[in-house]
Amino acid sequence: MKDDIRNGTKRSFEEQDRVFYDGYWIKAYRVPADTLSAKKRLIEALTRRLFNHVEHGINIPGFRLDEARRAFAAEMDPRKIRIKGAMLAGALFNRATDVFRKVVEIQAMGIEIRSDNDLMRQCGEYLQEALSLGTMVLHRSGEEGIDELWGEPFKAFAFPIEDFYKSRYVKIAMTMRAIDDIRAELISAFRGNAMFAGIDDVVEAFANAAKARSETLNTDADIFDVWAQFVVAGEGLASFDPTLRARPTMAERQRAQDGLQLLHDGKDLVFFITRARVPMPKTTRAFIERCQSYASGAAALERVGATEAGATRAAPRRAHASSNNLAPTRT
Repeated sequence: MKDDIRNGTKRSFEEQDRVFYDGYWIKAYRVPADTLSAKKRLIEALTRRLFNHVEHGINIPGFRLDEARRAFAAEMDPRKIRIKGAMLAGALFNRATDVFRKVVEIQAMGIEIRSDNDLMRQCGEYLQEALSLGTMVLHRSGEEGIDELWGEPFKAFAFPIEDFYKSRYVKIAMTMRAIDDIRAELISAFRGNAMFAGIDDVVEAFANAAKARSETLNTDADIFDVWAQFVVAGEGLASFDPTLRARPTMAERQRAQDGLQLLHDGKDLVFFITRARVPMPKTTRAFIERCQSYASGAAALERVGATEAGATRAAPRRAHASSNNLAPTRT
C-alpha cells in the first residue's frame, strides 16, 4: 500500500532509481557534493529557470540594483509599485548570483570562505529580500504568482544541497498531483458527451506524458524522448475534433466550441505547471470550476436536446428544408 511507504523511500524499477514522495515514485538523481562550487551552479541554473517562467521585463542586471531600488521607492501608482517591486526582486536575485560567483572564484584561489563571511552574508540578504518581494511577481501567463518557484534560489543557498533536492521531490509530487487533478476534472467534464467520445484516452496520454516530463531534468539523456512525447501528446489534445450530428443546434455548436476551448486552456495550464515543476493552485482551482460548470451545462443540454427531439417527432414534417441545414458540420 502506498500509504504505508515513507517519504524518501528509494527503490529501483526497471533499472531506474526512484524515490517516493506523497503518493508518487519520482525519478531520482544523484545529489552533487555540497560545495560552494556546486551551490553556485545550482543557484545560477535556478535563477535562469526562474526568469524563464515569470513575467517579462524583470530580469534586471545586478549592477542596476541601486537604480531599481530607487525606482521602486519613488513610485506612487499601486499598479506600477507591483511591477517595479518585481523588477527590484529580479535585480536582487542577479546581484546575489554575482556575489556568489565571486565567492566561488575567491575560494578557487585557495582562500577559505566561511559561512559568516561578509560576502556570504550579503548574498543571503539579497536573496532574502528578493524572496520577500516574490508576491509581486506573476507567472508568465499573468494568472498568478509562483511562490514555490520564486523561493528555490534562496533555499539552494540556505540549505544543504541534499535537503534542497528533497524539497524539489516534494514539489514534483505536488506538480504530479495537480496534473492528475486536472486530468480527472477534464475527463469528468466530457463524460457521456457524444461529441467528445474518445477524449478520455487523449487526456490520459497527455497527463502521463506531463508527469514524465515534470520528473525529468533537462540534463537527463531521456529528455529528448520525454519532451517529444509531451509535445506530441499536447498537440493531440489541442487538435481533437468533436463530432457533431448532421443538423446540430446552435446550442450544440456552442457546446462543442466551449469544449474545445476547455481542452486548449487545460493543455496550456498543464504545460505551465509541468515546465515550472510547481503547482499553480489559484489557476488550477479556477480551471476546475470551469470544468465543473461545463459538465453541468452539458447535462442541461442533453435534457433540452431530448425535449426538442420529442417535439420534433410530434410536429408535422415541413414541406421544404434548406440543403445547408442538412450538411454535416464539424468545428
